[in-house]
Amino acid sequence: MRSSGVLISVCMFVALLIGSRLASAEPAPTAHVTLGHSTVALNGPWRFHIGDDPRWSSPDFDDSAWEAVDLTPEPGSHDGDVGLPGYVSGWSRRGHARYTGYAWYRMKVTVDSGAGVPLALAGPTLVDSTYQLYVNGTLLGGSGDFSSARPRVFGVRPTVFPLPSSSPEGAQTYLIAFRVWMDPIDAGEDNGGIHVSPTIGDADGIDQLYRVQWLKTFTGYVADTIEPLAFVLLGLMVVGLIACRTGDSYRWLAVALLLLALLRINQVLFYWTHLLDLRCYDIVTTVILRPLNLAVWTLAWRDWFRLKRYPWLRLGIVALTVIYMVFALVGRPWPVPDANHGLKTVAGFAVELVRVAYAGLYLWIIGLGVIRSAKPSAYLAALGAILVGVGLFATELNGLGIPGIWFPYGTGVARGQYAYAAFIPLLFALILLRFVGYVRRR
Repeated sequence: MRSSGVLISVCMFVALLIGSRLASAEPAPTAHVTLGHSTVALNGPWRFHIGDDPRWSSPDFDDSAWEAVDLTPEPGSHDGDVGLPGYVSGWSRRGHARYTGYAWYRMKVTVDSGAGVPLALAGPTLVDSTYQLYVNGTLLGGSGDFSSARPRVFGVRPTVFPLPSSSPEGAQTYLIAFRVWMDPIDAGEDNGGIHVSPTIGDADGIDQLYRVQWLKTFTGYVADTIEPLAFVLLGLMVVGLIACRTGDSYRWLAVALLLLALLRINQVLFYWTHLLDLRCYDIVTTVILRPLNLAVWTLAWRDWFRLKRYPWLRLGIVALTVIYMVFALVGRPWPVPDANHGLKTVAGFAVELVRVAYAGLYLWIIGLGVIRSAKPSAYLAALGAILVGVGLFATELNGLGIPGIWFPYGTGVARGQYAYAAFIPLLFALILLRFVGYVRRR
């Protein structure tokens, strides 16, 4: 909240039935907000109801029988990904576990501000999965495409919605309604609906908040932008090794660096742009890039350690990759939405087995490569392979209880990002060593 001279006073309402979620015959309370040059987080109480009905956007609709939901966060709370502040649990922990689909949040707010002061609302920065905003029954916008029965979900980014001007007396009442859609892809024990409250305030204050929110979103994914660029540059260096025509094979390493760059940048494209919707992001990441990265990195380290005496190895990798892709597709919640739960469970278990098989094969190649090589550089290569494996086998490491994300200075940095940051200079040094070795031979 920002104030420049006028004390912010929020008198929420006289709660005759506070703390109760039973149906009430009384109309929904109105929050009273006094604004100067300031912003106020609309933590609640919100009226909440699962389902969907266009009438629920109307300010005349009686929502007194709806649930009361408080979105007030615990002090210092943040999400588990990039560190967005003000995080609260979703509706899965509020009595609606396993529910996916539509739900509505409604809140009536009376804003007291100077006559003619432009007001705005900063949309929630974290929602499962997308939303539309209605003010006084009028659609102001949202984060997804609701033109079809099943909305297209895009990354929820900081957004500002200008509000109708206040009355000459300086007071204005708004009925704020959020129509939320949760895609089955986002189903989880802590998920569902709004996680970070919207904020209302004067236009200048909301604009500054918007900049702060974008800075947090940017810093949360900036490493996923820089590291792919480094992988592409390393790939160009590997192409230089191939051009040396030494008899060693590096084509899989070049492909592996490119695919790893695509895997990392895919997340940035989803959260920063509208180039990918959620389902496209899901199929590209889960069904295509993750299996292919396991395959090509296994082959890349096989070639780096010069282990080419096992003709079955390539066939085994191809078989594992095809099995991984097929079961990963079957296990997603959207290709076969009516499939029974048992089929999805079997598919998930099959993917886990394939990943464990890949992990064993990956470690076997590293160990055999170190044993068969008499050069100290083999230990550096083994370290590089392990660092890449930290990112590739993140799910398995999570199962071992190793923390997946740290929050230095309040910004989430994933374990894989640390590993790749160490791997980049190491692979650069290994490539230079190979170059030097080829020059000396000539």
